Amino acid sequence: MKTENAHRNTVNHWTDRRHFLSNSACGLGSIALASLLTSQNAGASAVQDSHQNEGTVPAFPQFMPRAKRVIQIFSPGGVSQVDTFNYRPELERLDGQPLTGKGEIDTFFASPGVLRKSFFRFRQYGQSGAWVSDLFPHLSGQMDHLAVLQAMVAKSPSHQPACFQMNTGYTLAGFPSLGAWLSYGLGTSNENLPVFVVLPDPRGLVNGGTANWTNGFLPAEHQGTQFRMDTNDPVANLSTPASVSKSQRRRGMKLVEHLNRDFADTSTVDTQLRARLKAYELAARMQTSIPETVDFRDETEVTQNLYGIHDPVIGPTARNFLLSRRLIERGVRFVQIYNGGALGSPRINWDAHENVVENHTAQARLLDQPCAALLADLRQRGLMEDTLVVWATEFGRTPFTQGPSGLGRDHHQHAFTCWMSGAGIREGIQYGSTDEVGYKPAEHPTTIYDFHATILHLLGIDHEQLTFRHNGLDRRLTDVHGRVIEGILA
Repeated sequence: MKTENAHRNTVNHWTDRRHFLSNSACGLGSIALASLLTSQNAGASAVQDSHQNEGTVPAFPQFMPRAKRVIQIFSPGGVSQVDTFNYRPELERLDGQPLTGKGEIDTFFASPGVLRKSFFRFRQYGQSGAWVSDLFPHLSGQMDHLAVLQAMVAKSPSHQPACFQMNTGYTLAGFPSLGAWLSYGLGTSNENLPVFVVLPDPRGLVNGGTANWTNGFLPAEHQGTQFRMDTNDPVANLSTPASVSKSQRRRGMKLVEHLNRDFADTSTVDTQLRARLKAYELAARMQTSIPETVDFRDETEVTQNLYGIHDPVIGPTARNFLLSRRLIERGVRFVQIYNGGALGSPRINWDAHENVVENHTAQARLLDQPCAALLADLRQRGLMEDTLVVWATEFGRTPFTQGPSGLGRDHHQHAFTCWMSGAGIREGIQYGSTDEVGYKPAEHPTTIYDFHATILHLLGIDHEQLTFRHNGLDRRLTDVHGRVIEGILA
């Protein structure tokens, strides 16, 4: 699919009136969402307009999708594969010895320490016999429903580029995120909520911030919309200020709508303004739909306790997981949950340089029960049949120690673990493997491009066909790489 954006060059010559309207919109609460929100009609009309000189417009999905919606759980900081899902018994035998026979040892911060067995005990679970560490007493009960990718490979061992690659396919900032591509390609299945919702960790934004859910060079309405469940105003600027009466708001909105529509009717080029008008309408509907969506009073006490809503430690994070289920029930196509925030001290992500036990125990507690509850809840409600749930981290950690204490592990992009579950995914399998110590892939190495190509495939999209013309290139989520991981498909 090729999308010409020649109109963007022309837009720059229109100044006063349009810029006045755009800047004015930023000062109004609900209108401030205009660049973040989309509706199916807005997206469809924008795509149609951008293709009107090219003939036919490819339709998505292109083939029967297995999944209609996606929940992605992202654990930034770098989760240690050898301390979570990738049991390497040889590490126990080699504990305390230097790593040899692997050529030049690649590290990020310092010279390698000695090999260190897992800091946690591993056990087998379910009919599949999957090995899981004691970090996940709840998730271990879900292993028969997961396809675990044991030989994931990333391009960068640096936090921000690695986060960007997992979320956008590229290590540089400025490229559209996975959720933005899905918004652009598939549009919405509801009229009252955004297509793409982001639920940041209550402790703070991830490294790189909003660049992880940006629209990049796609039309602005495809950017992710943040819901902050740790505030009284989950969607910023949506509520009308108390100092503004309803009649004043209606008059102001009516005036801006009149001016915008008058300008749009005289324009044959600026499709962004028409999309903005649709976004105004969605923002108005959200003033009713959002309070109902984020209100958990209609959830049973059993369900709330399943997620751990009332637990003083995991409660704030658990609310994100429960909200993700409520959002996809109401037609949101892509929900991204962040299990970790930015760099710094104390650690609020999985960056376990100093002490794996201390770091991973704290982070896993916030992931384990709410995530297991989400999987069980979706399955109990029959939603897993057409919902894909994926868990990912930016890279793994070295099987050898870092630092004089011998209690931490360094960044490791050469081998780490992710998993998928739900629509179209084989259950209870391990795909790929690492060498005996978890340092390099041994079988079926899987790239982030493959990971993204498979998600698009399950949604009925050929990853090579979902493209957007930008700076003379047909850009896509998977760049010029990627293959569908056939081995994990049901």
